[in-house]
Amino acid sequence: MVTIQNLHFAYRRQPALSGLDMTLSPGSIYGLLGRNGTGKSTLLRNIAGFLFPHSGKINVLGYEPRKRQPSFLQKVFLVPEDIQLPAIGLDQWLKYTAPFYGGFDRNAFEHYCREFEVPIVSRLTDMSYGQQKKVLISFALATNAELLLMDEPTNGLDIVSKNQFRKVIAGAIDDRKCFLISTHQVNDLEQLIDRVMVMDNGRIIFDQGVDTIAEKLLFKLSRDENEEAMAIYREFSLSGNALILPNYLQEESRTNLEMLYKAVNTDEKVINAYFK
Repeated sequence: MVTIQNLHFAYRRQPALSGLDMTLSPGSIYGLLGRNGTGKSTLLRNIAGFLFPHSGKINVLGYEPRKRQPSFLQKVFLVPEDIQLPAIGLDQWLKYTAPFYGGFDRNAFEHYCREFEVPIVSRLTDMSYGQQKKVLISFALATNAELLLMDEPTNGLDIVSKNQFRKVIAGAIDDRKCFLISTHQVNDLEQLIDRVMVMDNGRIIFDQGVDTIAEKLLFKLSRDENEEAMAIYREFSLSGNALILPNYLQEESRTNLEMLYKAVNTDEKVINAYFK
């Protein structure tokens, strides 16, 4: 669905993407993790055709995004981190916006709004920032775009809304769609994504499926000195040290995305060595 090869992009003389490679397949929800300023938003905007790469290749559904062909724009939707909806009514906004997307489903949009408990107001700007974001996410899903890009979508959402977000996204994915969700709030994507990508300094430094991670790595609390000595990564905890260990015995454990993210950023080579 998406193939990126040796992508470079810079803002004036400040590099943002440096030889980045990426492949995305349909039927999956990808989590793009990384600190602020690592190039996540820049990458999404290059994929969506809002920014143009300085070198390298991007192929999205057979299109070159920078050409911004109408047929391409109907198949890709980007939910940006910062949104600003117009000071008009919801029906009026839909009247002007929905026709750009041939696959837009009004019934699906209303369903997602009910799931998000979006209030009925006279103008979109009468909503809180979090409610406006939920309206835009609902619209994005209702377009039936094959590629949905979301940049920090849980920013501005409370705990209940984040749970609603995970439920709605999990229910909306199908075999012909692909969702790429960027965030630095790692825990918001636990139990949702199929594949973990960690980005740093304009490149992907870790890219593995959650099933493979569970197969290769063991996450556990322990006070055992031998286990601590074997640990790939450790954090102090009042109930025992939190460890990431090689999963030689194929034990089951709950993958801790936040710990994994920290471990990758601490020493990507050590973590990646277990997946070769």
